[in-house]
Amino acid sequence: LHRSIMKIAAAALLLAASADAFTAPRVHNSRTTTSLSVTQADLDGAQGMVDDILKTKNCGPVMVRLAWHDSGTHDCSITEEWPASGGAIGSIRFDPEINHGANAGLASAVKILEPVKEKYPDVSYADIFQMASARGIELAGGPKIDMKYGRADATGPEQCSPEGNLPDAEAGPEGKFGGAGGTASTEDESAAGHLRKVFHRMGLDDEAIVALSGAHTFGRAYADRSGLGAEKTKFTDGSATKLADGSDTTSYTPGGSPWVENWLVFDNSYFTTITDESTDEELLKLTSDKCLWEDEKFAPFATKFADKDAFFESYAKAHKALSELGSKFEPIE
Repeated sequence: LHRSIMKIAAAALLLAASADAFTAPRVHNSRTTTSLSVTQADLDGAQGMVDDILKTKNCGPVMVRLAWHDSGTHDCSITEEWPASGGAIGSIRFDPEINHGANAGLASAVKILEPVKEKYPDVSYADIFQMASARGIELAGGPKIDMKYGRADATGPEQCSPEGNLPDAEAGPEGKFGGAGGTASTEDESAAGHLRKVFHRMGLDDEAIVALSGAHTFGRAYADRSGLGAEKTKFTDGSATKLADGSDTTSYTPGGSPWVENWLVFDNSYFTTITDESTDEELLKLTSDKCLWEDEKFAPFATKFADKDAFFESYAKAHKALSELGSKFEPIE
């Protein structure tokens, strides 16, 4: 499948992780796949573990992708009983969803987070995935996101969403973006039209589409995952890259193509790089990126987000909305 790194506006947020097939993780106790009675102490402990993982492995980008691909299956037109509409319900941990083409490489991201679930079994997978995404953004210098926790988990593979709900960055062999799969067709002759069909199906608007696209500032695309990007670039060849605190690191798996030079820092450089013709030719500029400035309704937001504060304000709102799509929340003790 010629799938894009634009999966949920951040499909390129990949780290080198195994694309091996993956099935549901073991059940840690009788409540791990039901409505949980989670405490704030457990959530705080889980966040501490998540932060340590993110700092040690520099794996924030792939955690953003994992969470977005879990929540991005949501279809707001489906009114059947939860969790029929998909969304941030933790179903991505199950086969067949984890083995959908758009989710290549995400099995390893789930495995990285398993120790958190083992130590804090009452924290749902859905919460852990979304927590890792939000904390990945914040620790990389991005905005603080007003996250809500207490999500219930999907109970099994039968509650997985159908394949085809996530977006493409480039057109397929027939010159069209998207397809007829998923819960509703996302096929369109234009990238902008395709993105609207995907994100409007979730209940998100044009501003959210552009804001979430800005997360391409964080991470890389891999040819063996999305069909796009180089094996490696001068920015991802194992040489030092900057972190949010201004220090450099070589602690990452080499490979892939970034959109910006400092791809482990979350800022608004995506919105100042895509339209700059003088930028390095090894940086990605995909059709789904460029359309944000070409489409008359997207363009005002893309231009506005050249201002970092404006971007962060809109991004934090869009990320929160995406993280809650389709979720059923239980009280936190």
